[in-house]
Amino acid sequence: MLNEQTMTKLYALKLNGLADGYEEQRQQPRMTDLSFDERFGLLVDRQWRWREERSLKMRLHHAKFKFQACIEDLDYRAVRCLKRAQIEQLSNSEWVRFHQNVIVTGSTGTGKTFLACALGQKACRDGFRVRYYVAAKLFRELTQAHADGSFMSLSGKLLRTDLLLIDDWGLETLTEAQYRDFLELLDDRQGSGSTLITSQFDTELWHDTIGNPTVADAILDRLVHNAHRITLKGETMRKPKGQKA
Repeated sequence: MLNEQTMTKLYALKLNGLADGYEEQRQQPRMTDLSFDERFGLLVDRQWRWREERSLKMRLHHAKFKFQACIEDLDYRAVRCLKRAQIEQLSNSEWVRFHQNVIVTGSTGTGKTFLACALGQKACRDGFRVRYYVAAKLFRELTQAHADGSFMSLSGKLLRTDLLLIDDWGLETLTEAQYRDFLELLDDRQGSGSTLITSQFDTELWHDTIGNPTVADAILDRLVHNAHRITLKGETMRKPKGQKA
């Protein structure tokens, strides 16, 4: 009865890892050979792991990645100029810690989105808050937020995001007001967050995409000057319909 009361109290305190570890120790008779300090240390470690795993699960859920990708699954054999040394440099997520950016360019099907999601997933594993957006959806949400009065709330959430992933930049024509919203977002995040952008267009062509040269200069200045550049080449890695992977 005492053990059941203890378990109930541990779960009520949300010490689920401690409760699970305590139950496991009760099921293992050899645990009595360990000292109290040793058993207590094992319980603390179990609670720590449970909290870290729960936090990671929440960060991954919040990120809303398009692909369940990870750094370990990247394919360096494909002829697309993906450099292992550069990815290993980025895989420790120090670029996020120091509020640097990453720009991934390349034609359709070269793996830009998968690479972005893999870098984002590694940032989540390293404790950073990440959010993935297709560029068109991000701008729709910003426009809608102006209309319903929630713009400050949305911009606040984006400001608190350590890494903002924007996929397929430049595919849709945007208004000057939308680009100015984006510029304001970059200004707010400068020095406090990182941005990863994928695009089919080289940065030299972004002026044509944005239209207003002044706004284009300002956006590029905030994105490019401290950015790691990755250019993917080669044929599409997507399988035609009906062809097995």
